[in-house]
Amino acid sequence: MYVKITNGIPAKYTIGKLRRDNPNTSFPKSVSDAVLASYDVFPLSPTDSPAYDHTKNVVEGTPVQLSGVWTQVWDVSDASSEEIASRNEAQSIASRTTRFELLNETDWWASSDLTMTAEQTAYRQALRDITSHANWPHLNEADWPTKP
Repeated sequence: MYVKITNGIPAKYTIGKLRRDNPNTSFPKSVSDAVLASYDVFPLSPTDSPAYDHTKNVVEGTPVQLSGVWTQVWDVSDASSEEIASRNEAQSIASRTTRFELLNETDWWASSDLTMTAEQTAYRQALRDITSHANWPHLNEADWPTKP
């Protein structure tokens, strides 16, 4: 990742874009930082995006220079009630689909010629009851019951 400074304004940039912007220039496969700097292009230090939170909007912001290093930043804002409702609905559908698939994988346990163990019965019941979980529908991996 790189940043290009144009009229004092930084923007994300790529080596491919540098090559397209300068079609009459032959760049080596690995372009040095010195050559990049001559085109006002600098390495961009990536940062992890904030943890997912369905109540927030996270977008990549304008890179900033910190201690001489161009750094990726993230802009976080509150989501609207409509965005939150839409995300909740989409996640609810996804979580119900996962629950259905997990139940479907164990349907054979309930065959008439088999007797389910107490653990198997409890697992399937926990899957059916997952919608009452405190984190529903935004479940973490640890929120799902463990298959016996």
